Amino acid sequence: MSKTDTTAGLAIAGNRSSAPVSRRFVDLHCHCLPNVDDGPASVEDAVGLCRRLRDDNVFCVVATPHQLGPYEGRTTTVLIRETARRLHEELARQSIDLELRVGAEIRLDERIDRLVANDEVLTLADRKRHILLELPSDVFIDIAPLLARLRVAQIGVILAHPERNTPLLRRPGVLLAWLEEGVDLQITAASLVGGFGPVAEQAAWDFVASGWATLVATDAHDQRSDYPGMPAAFRHIAERWGIRMAQLLCAINPRRVISGKAPVSALRRRRAP
Repeated sequence: MSKTDTTAGLAIAGNRSSAPVSRRFVDLHCHCLPNVDDGPASVEDAVGLCRRLRDDNVFCVVATPHQLGPYEGRTTTVLIRETARRLHEELARQSIDLELRVGAEIRLDERIDRLVANDEVLTLADRKRHILLELPSDVFIDIAPLLARLRVAQIGVILAHPERNTPLLRRPGVLLAWLEEGVDLQITAASLVGGFGPVAEQAAWDFVASGWATLVATDAHDQRSDYPGMPAAFRHIAERWGIRMAQLLCAINPRRVISGKAPVSALRRRRAP
């Protein structure tokens, strides 16, 4: 399959879910490819995870294996695209009606703008519009210089699970400055229900309440039945902040990203949590 085919998405024929459009989800951050990073260790496990996503009314998943950092030289764009192609074929063979697109969770690196230009790291849904950026968890690094270079390249930055990054949580002023430069925040579904501890849970809800969060994803690595997915996140957000907020974070904004459009904030003006 050509790169163009991958960019367009790997659509699997079949009947779509009867769930309302507002509850048909896109999972922008999921480690669903087999034998690539710390996700599924086998094709069977990868298919199981994809089946779980489909049962949760996810109609499109972006495979986001780790790139750079400890995985530099291992999870190449060639490997990711080829593994996605093979998984797509297996999902089709088993009649699992899930659209699969490629992307990556990219560890912070000063070379990212050049690596994107050279197709050495993947953008979300292969659209060349957004990267999913993972910050170091043990040290703070200001990404303002990288943001400036990516802005020239018209590449948006979506921060992966900022509610779980302790060094970042200690610097809300810096984070706000990044947001004002166009950065978007992707919070993890499990964080909203305490899956990563009380600090991450409180931070996740603070980001939702302040309008700082614009996206929710699973960051799933396996098919554990107790892993909170998109329906749980949607339900909890709707209960606290209304269905419009839940639709925006879980359905509307993720669909915008895979279409190459920027996410939008639920609030006209973001405020400090």
